[in-house]
Amino acid sequence: MRQILTVSEINRYLKNVISRDVLLSGLMVRGEISNYKNHYSGHMYFTLKDESSLIKCVMFKTYNCELKFIPENGMRVIIGGYVSVFERDGQYQLYVESMQPDGIGALHLAFEQLKQKLEKEGLFDQSFKKPLPLLPRAVGVVTSSTGAVIRDIINIMGRRYPNINIKIYPVAVQGEGAAKQISKAIDRINKLRCVDVLILARGGGSLEELWAFNEEVVARSIYRSNIPVVSAVGHETDYTIADFVADKRAPTPSAAAEIVAPEKAALKNDLNNLVYRLARSLNQNLVIQRNRLFRVTDSAAFKQPFDRIYQERMRLDIFQKSLIRALQMNFSEYKSRFAVLAGKLDALSPLTIMARGYSIIKDKENGKVIQSINDVYKGAELEINLRDGTVDCVVK
Repeated sequence: MRQILTVSEINRYLKNVISRDVLLSGLMVRGEISNYKNHYSGHMYFTLKDESSLIKCVMFKTYNCELKFIPENGMRVIIGGYVSVFERDGQYQLYVESMQPDGIGALHLAFEQLKQKLEKEGLFDQSFKKPLPLLPRAVGVVTSSTGAVIRDIINIMGRRYPNINIKIYPVAVQGEGAAKQISKAIDRINKLRCVDVLILARGGGSLEELWAFNEEVVARSIYRSNIPVVSAVGHETDYTIADFVADKRAPTPSAAAEIVAPEKAALKNDLNNLVYRLARSLNQNLVIQRNRLFRVTDSAAFKQPFDRIYQERMRLDIFQKSLIRALQMNFSEYKSRFAVLAGKLDALSPLTIMARGYSIIKDKENGKVIQSINDVYKGAELEINLRDGTVDCVVK
């Protein structure tokens, strides 16, 4: 009789078969990522595909937390892991233990991804860059306590301006935990406010050796810093994320020391030149002002201060006389014109005519002046205006 199996037994059997296969236990697979999902638990679920097939993949948080880059849909990668069966769903899938970009280094890809991310957020914006102090009283240096870097910085600053106080904050500049140490040092220095400018320094090295200065935690601390930060990591050709976020990039740690610490002899020389130029300018200005004073005191205004007043008073008297004379002439002219017009008006006045024996007759009913015999009728009441009064009468 044929054996009857349960679904669980079949899935378990297939899992055992696949697990014993040497080829599927430790393999490397090349493909393209699609349907990528980063679960809230930290696990990554995605599909790896080529031109004709695909396989489900899972990368648990235990492994993906070590990735230097962020997987994306469409990214070609090389994956290391093993194939097994998920018994509950009866689905075989690839359990990923390692992942690297296909054709480009993981660190280089992570560098470009973080650079693009921070640039979009504005961490590289020039408007946020703080100016360096002209003459700092204290300089903080975050670097390794051993090696040539710190000795070069101390020697150069001591030679250029020995009055500057150098405060060294030793940290690991590479390896596990270096980025966190650098970040904590920057934050700590900002809380203490004990320096005027801060230098992040490290000698040259490979991308892996400089990686601590490419970590996001360091970039965030530099951006938050209220103290100006100078990034001096590696050689002139080396660029890190810290260089883009910092307020100033120095090609080398030695160059950073020269940027931060002015040369004392040059400052003294500049100061002496400024003092000389100021004294010469003051003397020249004094001579100019003295000559102006002499010209003013020699002028007629100072020798005869009231002459201008007297001249103006005389002009005022002349203007007053001219004004009075003009007013009198206008008054005489208008007086004569008034007399002529008054005579004409008097000649035309009805009173003058009445004074010669004439009278004006009006109809008392309507006040109309009687000009013709036809304007009256029998019984009409009239008013006769004479030179010295009026007479009322009736027409018979």
